[in-house]
Amino acid sequence: MPLGYTGKILHLDLTHQTYEIETPDEAFYRKYMGGSALAMYYLLKEMPAGADPLGPNNVLVFALSVLTGAAFSGQSRMTAAAKSPLTGAIGDSQTGGFWPAELKFAGFDAIVVKGAAKHPVYVWIHDGQVEIRPADHLWGQITGAAEDAIKAELGDQKIEVLQIGPAGEQQVRFAAIMNMSNRANGRTGLGAVMGSKNLKAIAVRGSQKPEVADKKLLSDLARWGVQNLPQSNIVGLAKYGTAETTGSNQTIGSLPTFNYNSGVFADWEAIDGTTMYDTILKGAEEGKQDRLGRDTCYACTVRCKRVVEIEEGPYKVDPRYGGPEYETTSTFGNYAGINDLAAIAKANEICNQYGMDTISCGATISWAFEAYNDGKLTKEDVGLDLTWGNAESMVKLTELIATRTGIGDLLAEGSQRAAEELGRGMADYLITVKGQELPAHMPQVKRSLALIYAVNPFGADHQSSEHDGAVEGDFETYKDRLALIGIHEQLPKRSLGPEKVRFALRTQWIYSALDSLNLCQFVFGPAWHLYGPDHMAQAVQGVTGWDVSVDELLEVGERRLNMMRLFNAREGLDRKADTLPAKLFKRALQGGASDGLKLDPAEFEAALDDYYQQAGWDVEHGNPMPETLERLGLTWASV
Repeated sequence: MPLGYTGKILHLDLTHQTYEIETPDEAFYRKYMGGSALAMYYLLKEMPAGADPLGPNNVLVFALSVLTGAAFSGQSRMTAAAKSPLTGAIGDSQTGGFWPAELKFAGFDAIVVKGAAKHPVYVWIHDGQVEIRPADHLWGQITGAAEDAIKAELGDQKIEVLQIGPAGEQQVRFAAIMNMSNRANGRTGLGAVMGSKNLKAIAVRGSQKPEVADKKLLSDLARWGVQNLPQSNIVGLAKYGTAETTGSNQTIGSLPTFNYNSGVFADWEAIDGTTMYDTILKGAEEGKQDRLGRDTCYACTVRCKRVVEIEEGPYKVDPRYGGPEYETTSTFGNYAGINDLAAIAKANEICNQYGMDTISCGATISWAFEAYNDGKLTKEDVGLDLTWGNAESMVKLTELIATRTGIGDLLAEGSQRAAEELGRGMADYLITVKGQELPAHMPQVKRSLALIYAVNPFGADHQSSEHDGAVEGDFETYKDRLALIGIHEQLPKRSLGPEKVRFALRTQWIYSALDSLNLCQFVFGPAWHLYGPDHMAQAVQGVTGWDVSVDELLEVGERRLNMMRLFNAREGLDRKADTLPAKLFKRALQGGASDGLKLDPAEFEAALDDYYQQAGWDVEHGNPMPETLERLGLTWASV
């Protein structure tokens, strides 16, 4: 009997309305662990090269890991993966909540979805049983309404529902996949893939918790987390959410403002996590926000999820749809010079109701704002006044994108496609990599992110490696944990030489392992996190009984990254796609600690060369060398 995992993979064929159950062996699970690496296995095996991202040949995988559903913090996460309709490259995204653990208890480690239904359907999975049911009556409903309808129809309020909203149905290219109406597989547009398959939702309910190898080890691990949380580096995150980092990014000049033209925002305190905690977090008026305004995922003690409630004013917000995190307060806030926290919370609510990635949506809006303020877009073009700081227009644009109405129909294609359609020099304002909009951490300041944003297979992502501070000013605090992944020395501020490249690559591997183990990157990681890399290995040992090491987990992460690179190579993407927005090289930042900073093209290209060499990839094309694939057991996947 497998320990920790079910040993069952559900294969759904929506075209023929059939399914099969695969039972891989133990060696398969140990090689890929689950999550993103497991999903990549099926995408490379079962998707033809050149598939239309919005066509029936795209394969959509939902993957848990061998750890999902065990009773310790940070494990209830799921990876969704497919070919991205936003980038044309690999699409990959993680989410938390209770749906991941519930799918495990319902009897499956992953779901592989192929084909497309002729009419809307949803899937009902309960204790190993699978039904494909009609969903015409759910099509067009926002997430909260659809979730209520499914639970009523199936007669169980404890069912967990993964779904798309109307944005996914209308194939907004950065549509998200939602669960609990507020947890998102946000990045890379996988909600549009689900919509193209006429798959509205997957509802799950189960009672079959897999056995684990060492209950005491896991109990001790969980207890350690509870005891150490109050003294940990994430205790502020637990209380104030990720928007707690607004102030620290402002201090170092890494708070993207006016569409990445500045690293500081004069009104940052108005949208900070502490302000949210004191004002709009649910229960704030009664001083009960720690109880009412902080939600959690299955078996997690951290409780970092925001829940906001606004009952008065122009922007009423339902707490059902959660609350904004740092990336959201930034992309809908400082990106466009907006200091209205209620308006930002409203935009977040719209994204969760309709199912959209807040990063790409907010950054696409800020791109339009800059073009407007530079005279390249007019009020006649958009029907709105996009002067910097106009919160009302920002919220309205979010609505228009969600419904593909007016100018929103064009912006729903993402900023890069919109720029190509409009011409007029609109590409000058883009902040995209491989067509995906940049998150709210600035590579001009955190130089390793310049490299990682460029080489990351699914576009710029701030959660694919550790940030520079861990190996610069904070190194003494984190050196013992960093040593576990082979990082042993402090590096100069804003360096991008061979040692910084090594730091970027090795932390990319450990973050890649986190996404294959489906562990929360706020709870587990190589530096400031509650648990370190040694705890990751202990968790796998306690659940599965395998005698794994940190080095083995690094290899899992490296394997996943190479599989993604192979996928992109098959789709025609190579080194030429590993680039950054031109404005990051051409335009110096203005104001604050990062005043005058911009990226150096020669330094960046040298770092790319070094990265490929250290990764075992050929420098000309940036693709894995045969000996690298041989070492990782991936010769079966070579292009």
